[in-house]
Amino acid sequence: MARGCRSYRYLLQPTVRQSAALDGLLRRQCELYNAALEDRRGAWKWEQRSVSYFDQCRTLTDLRAARPDTLEQGVTVCRGTLKRLDLAFNAFYRRCRAGQTPGFPRFKSVHRWDSVQWEERKGWKLDTGQRRLHVHGLGAVKVRLHRPLRGTAKAMTVAREGRRWWVTVRCVDVPAVILPATSRSVGIDLGVCAVVATSDGTLFTDGRYGRRAARRLAFAQQNQSRKQRGSARRRKAVERVAGAHRSVRNQRKDLAHKLSRRLVNDYDVIVHEDLKIANMVRRPKPKPAEDGTYLPNGAAAKGGLNRSIHDAGWAQLLSFIA
Repeated sequence: MARGCRSYRYLLQPTVRQSAALDGLLRRQCELYNAALEDRRGAWKWEQRSVSYFDQCRTLTDLRAARPDTLEQGVTVCRGTLKRLDLAFNAFYRRCRAGQTPGFPRFKSVHRWDSVQWEERKGWKLDTGQRRLHVHGLGAVKVRLHRPLRGTAKAMTVAREGRRWWVTVRCVDVPAVILPATSRSVGIDLGVCAVVATSDGTLFTDGRYGRRAARRLAFAQQNQSRKQRGSARRRKAVERVAGAHRSVRNQRKDLAHKLSRRLVNDYDVIVHEDLKIANMVRRPKPKPAEDGTYLPNGAAAKGGLNRSIHDAGWAQLLSFIA
């Protein structure tokens, strides 16, 4: 039987003390990321010298004496942060070689640093029997295991979303589950009113969650704009806006999971048109008129169509089907 890789996402239920420790872990790893980025920038600017991931990993030994709090949860999580920076540079160089115009890796704000990762098995252990995640420096954190873990756990990511904490465990050697053959094939057409229309006449009209939540989201954004920057009330308003966006995202993801699972279970062959979604949602550039002004060129109407395409979640649905 074929085996592959798969990720499992579970809800963490830390105590108040563990939540504070996780917040401190995020803050220290964000500082390490910015320091490593400054090290790479300075080495190239003043010495024309490239700094690799392995060079920065070797400096963690000296960091233990200078900043022992950074390695309080072990050296594995620090390696994951340095690996994250290395991937950012690799993506930058890859886009440059492809002729694109990418942005250089930037310093991260502590308010936008919401995840840390362990790329090795050291420093953590998931006990499925007791439903606890043992992390070095944090203790045993309660996990809601809503489905069994299959395969061999190799890496882990802990992320913060609002007031909740999630853990994603990446596993290898996961046995594939072969579905029974149905000897049926179908063609699907994607739309904005009906998300999916199949060739046998079935319409799936659910969705449009962004349009339904537009009024609530606009009210939350207006409430945020009235708050003074840097105040506690503005921080709470920002959390409400982020929560509204997160709710819409979760609804779209849930619908994509249900539709893709239903289609894959019912049909052996699924055919869809090769849509260039990135080109479809690209807004046209305004054309200059004779008097120097710019004509709208249907940009407003195109913006409404773009929102409907994004709201339908075509790319996510096709990815889940694949």
